[in-house]
Amino acid sequence: MKARTTPGAAIERTLKGYLMKIPAGDSSAYRFAQIDDYYGLPRRKFPHHGLTLSLRARTSSLSLPGTWGFGLWNDPFGMSLGFGANRFRLPTLPNAAWFFGASPENHLSFGDNPAQGVLAQTFRSPGFHPLLIPAGIVFPFSRKTTRNLLGKVISEDSSALKVDVTQWHGYRLEWSPNRVVWYVDEVPVFKSLVSPNPPLGLVIWIDNQYAAFTPEGKISFGVLEGNEEWLEIEDLAMNNE
Repeated sequence: MKARTTPGAAIERTLKGYLMKIPAGDSSAYRFAQIDDYYGLPRRKFPHHGLTLSLRARTSSLSLPGTWGFGLWNDPFGMSLGFGANRFRLPTLPNAAWFFGASPENHLSFGDNPAQGVLAQTFRSPGFHPLLIPAGIVFPFSRKTTRNLLGKVISEDSSALKVDVTQWHGYRLEWSPNRVVWYVDEVPVFKSLVSPNPPLGLVIWIDNQYAAFTPEGKISFGVLEGNEEWLEIEDLAMNNE
């Protein structure tokens, strides 16, 4: 596991886990704190092909400005919106399964699924699809058409969760080749047959970034002003399948 932060952010060891903090600031700078197990690896060597992830977590406020969460992904942005602050790698289509917190400025769905708030969310994408060619061609002329084409290529599923994230809760994610199941406090809250393609890396993060591709075809991304915020986790456990 590798801990990474931007200046002023911090990751502190606690008795049973980690406290991840980003400082207050305006909308001129990206701020993040992240723990992951894939830093420096090419995507083909990401470590997980199936995983049960469990932890307890709480946040500093009900609606953090930006995003936060924990789960698995293939770091699709590469050279990037800033998210993950990783080394250069070419962008690719998303594969992910996670508990995802997104402030209202975000819209991370290519269909009609919930796209803000606290989500149980999954994406499955191929390495390549013939529809990507027309999607790239029409992008300068109709972003709405591009979004519709991407929605035919990228399978996704999500559910909005009603949970007070400022209080301690237990979260568990079971990812296998055929399905993903999300639990909160040992209660299954969402199940999906949309299982992301491996390999994936574990990521736990908090940042002040947003990204949106709305049904109207509007694209926006950037960083948000905010107070000091934090994500605390404990009892982190992983079991590879």
